[in-house]
Amino acid sequence: MSLPEYLELSGTPVDMGRAYGLACREEIRQYTRERVALCSESTWAGHAMSPATVLDLAGQCLAAHEAYAPDLVAEMCATADACGLSPAELLITNGFTDFIDLLYRHGGASATQAEDDCTAFFVPARHSADGHALLGQTWDMHAGALPYVLMLRGRPTGQPAFLAFSVAGCVGMIGMNEAGIAITINNLLGSGGQVGVTWPFVVRKALQQTDIESALACITSARLAGAHNYLLLDRTGEAINVEAMPGFCYVVRSRDKPLVHTNHCLDSETLDRCRARLPYSQRSSESRLARAAARLAAVGSTVDDLMALTSDPEIAVRRNPPLEMETCGAAIMAPMRGRMWAVRGMPGTRDYVAYHV
Repeated sequence: MSLPEYLELSGTPVDMGRAYGLACREEIRQYTRERVALCSESTWAGHAMSPATVLDLAGQCLAAHEAYAPDLVAEMCATADACGLSPAELLITNGFTDFIDLLYRHGGASATQAEDDCTAFFVPARHSADGHALLGQTWDMHAGALPYVLMLRGRPTGQPAFLAFSVAGCVGMIGMNEAGIAITINNLLGSGGQVGVTWPFVVRKALQQTDIESALACITSARLAGAHNYLLLDRTGEAINVEAMPGFCYVVRSRDKPLVHTNHCLDSETLDRCRARLPYSQRSSESRLARAAARLAAVGSTVDDLMALTSDPEIAVRRNPPLEMETCGAAIMAPMRGRMWAVRGMPGTRDYVAYHV
């Protein structure tokens, strides 16, 4: 495979989607095959399901996506067409972890395996060495995802330009736009999975906005398919953390206090909407939260400090069976400066690359 590590897309949704599919066709096809196969396995879905059943549920979610973001669905469908895939197949590639929440509920399973080891953080302007608020996260995933990681630069017609850390075939995962809206994500183990909208479409719709309240509404007004934590930051230094469950969102705002979020809910109402977490997973989430919070407590954080945080052995994830999770990348954003730094692979073993939106 020869996936580009950086890809520029521009024009209409169909223009962008087609160009994406043609540039990454074989990688998108392979990654999609792997994702659809994982959805059929009891290790991930909590119960074995036929591929036909999995694709039928994904197809049911398409209408919710079309109602929420028809332009982004047109973009995804153009990518799918260029790759010889169905929209339902590529939808699974995009929203895999949210889709797993739906599969759990569909089958009545109570298992708790999940790809959920990301650590996100916000540094307020008064804690930053240069007075610019910062936002970032590690992106932890099955180690097999690493060959599919890439950076997207989008210049959609009539909308803000954006940068997005992503994987082959996904409309975007972590990003920032030219209006100064930045967003990170963490997976949560929701028990209320439903036919609805998956998180990458929420991220991209937020990146179409020019103010943080509109970006927040993209999360809180969506009929969400699964559970995720979203952390927003704008160029004025306002941050908003959202523990988002199907049917309920818990919102925390901050300008002056650092925020950290990992993979367990911090609010009692969102916690009540979670599946039980395996003990080792709960320990990992709590440990990473405490470690990141301790590192951010000191005033004067620099971008280099945050790069070091993402490679901290107590925060970066090294693969272990059976899920083989690993930190496959990380990103740090300074919306006030229009700057984003991203690394493809384990921080500390690979260098960050600087981008300007």
